[in-house]
This record gives sequence, C-alpha cells and structure tokens, in this order.
Amino acid sequence: MTEIFRGTWVVSYRELLRFINERSRLVGSFAQPLIFLVIFGAGFGNLIGAVAPGVDFIQFMYPGIIAMGVLTTALFAGVSVVWDREFGFLRELLVAPLGRTGIVLGKALGACVVALLQVSLMLLIAPIVGVKVEVSTVVRLIPIVFVLSTALSGLGLLVASFMRSQQGFQLLIQLLIFPLIFLAGVFFPINQAPDWLQVVSKFNPLTYGVDAIRQVFLGSDAGAQLGVTVLGHTMTLPEEVALMSVFAVVLLSIAAWAFNRQE
Repeated sequence: MTEIFRGTWVVSYRELLRFINERSRLVGSFAQPLIFLVIFGAGFGNLIGAVAPGVDFIQFMYPGIIAMGVLTTALFAGVSVVWDREFGFLRELLVAPLGRTGIVLGKALGACVVALLQVSLMLLIAPIVGVKVEVSTVVRLIPIVFVLSTALSGLGLLVASFMRSQQGFQLLIQLLIFPLIFLAGVFFPINQAPDWLQVVSKFNPLTYGVDAIRQVFLGSDAGAQLGVTVLGHTMTLPEEVALMSVFAVVLLSIAAWAFNRQE
C-alpha cells in the first residue's frame, strides 16, 4: 500500500511539472477549446438561435467546450505513458519501489490536476460569452471535473497499455476523440438526436460530464429541457456524478490490470 501511495504522489507530481514546464502544451490546452468556442459559436450562433428559453447557442455550447478540454487533457495521460515507454523512462519507473498500480493512479491524478488548471483558465472567458460564474458554480464544478477527468484518463491509460508507439496511439485516439465529443451532446442536445444516436451516447462517459457541467452553469430548469434521459428518467446532477464515478472506477481498474499484465 505504501508503494502505491508513493507511486501515485511521485508520478502525479512529475506530470504536473511537465505540464507547467511545457509552455506550448499550456497554451495549446487553452487555445484549442477557445478556437472551437469562437468558430462554432460565430458560425452557428445566429443560424441556430436560442436552444432553450433564455439560453443561446454559445451559452449552451460553453459547458460542452469545458468538458471537451477535460477530455483532451485526460487522454494525454495515455500519451505520457507511451512517451515514457518509448524513451525508456517507464522502465526506470517499473524497477523503482513505486508500485505499478500507483503509476497508473499517479498518471490519472496528474491529469485531473492539469484538467482543473485548464478549466480555471476557461472560466476567465465565461463573462465574455455571457455565461454567469459565481463562487458556488466553481465549488460545484470542481468535483465534476475531477471525476470526469479520472474516468477519461482511465480510458486513455487503458488504450496506452496496449500501444508501443506514439504514432499508433495518437492515430487510435483520433479515431476515438471525435466520436466521443459529437456523441456527448457538446454541440446539440442529446434528447433531440435520433433514437439510435441517443442509445449510443448513453454509453459515453463524456455525455454525463457535459450534461452535469451544463446543469451547473445553466441551472436545473435548463437541465430538465436539455438534459440526458435514461429509460425515460431525466438524469439529475448527483446521479450523473455517481455514474461517472462508476465509469472512473471501472476504467481505472481495467487500465491498472492491463498495465500490470503488459509491462
């Protein structure tokens, strides 16, 4: 148990230092969601108009853009594993008294902290796009981002445990990332999509993260109109956080198991 805790702390601290020292990654993690927000907001805002009473397209899309940023940041935990494997650093970690499960947890925890930093930057532009941010909003947002990034980093680590090159990993992630984004309701309400698309989206952990963040920003009334329904029941915020927690535990457990077997 001590080795697991030590591994979690050492690896997560290293991931945070890497993020801070890599200025291009720091700028890119903020610029990419901002570009999506500006381009899609300007391109479709006037065309679509109000998505719900009192909610325009940019206000609707802003929580989804935050979740999309969390997705890309969390999946970077997998890139880090493949990078460490290619350059031999992972072998040094494996022979150190850290514990392999601790390495996986450390990668996930590092991704969570980085995701929280990125979200804090995104909150700075909220007033510009007409999204109201209060202290209570930030307090409610933190656990959602943490749980969502944990689940998504588990997915990235699971994929990375089977990959041996960055090129192969990035190609596979590109095949996953856009379906995950478009099936999560970032750009359109899930409950207004075709029935088959609604069914597929319910198996996407990002779907519940997008809706949970949207409820935090837009309120429960908008959540009732635009929210995700499962078996005719509109998911509440606590239910979505609980479901994302299940996704996080399952994906991280499988990732740790696969990592221990592959290395």
